[in-house]
Amino acid sequence: MIAHLRRANAVAQQALQAGHHPFGAILVAPDQATVLLAQGNLDTVNHAESTLARTAYQRFAPDYLWGCTLYTTVEPCAMCAGTQYWANIGQLVYGVAETQLLALTGNHDANPTLNLPCREVFACGQKPLQVWGPIAEVAAEIRHLHQDFWQQHPPARA
Repeated sequence: MIAHLRRANAVAQQALQAGHHPFGAILVAPDQATVLLAQGNLDTVNHAESTLARTAYQRFAPDYLWGCTLYTTVEPCAMCAGTQYWANIGQLVYGVAETQLLALTGNHDANPTLNLPCREVFACGQKPLQVWGPIAEVAAEIRHLHQDFWQQHPPARA
């Protein structure tokens, strides 16, 4: 899990270098070794996780995706959790909780976080997705990208 989360964080670093918010996600095959897809954040409505899940749904069969794991740097928002659910990706591992991200971003107009944990979104569904996170061993590495980014990009509104 740690190695895959570090790979997702490298994807987040690439997104940051491309001028996007520092979020990254990878999709790992059922063998828990093969990385099938990698995706950084694109914009406010094309998050790393939701974009990856839509791409995965187009490329792979639902039964196969159920055995795959989405690794992401930060806990998926409600939109991303819903997209993962509908794409039939059966497992999720995330590094930093949404509440931890909120502590870094505050009331930032570019990242209006929702206080809705992904586990609550999944619990409202009919499929038993498995979730691991937050993972303390990588939290500082992931938060470092975010802390630097959000400090350099203060909110536009007062």
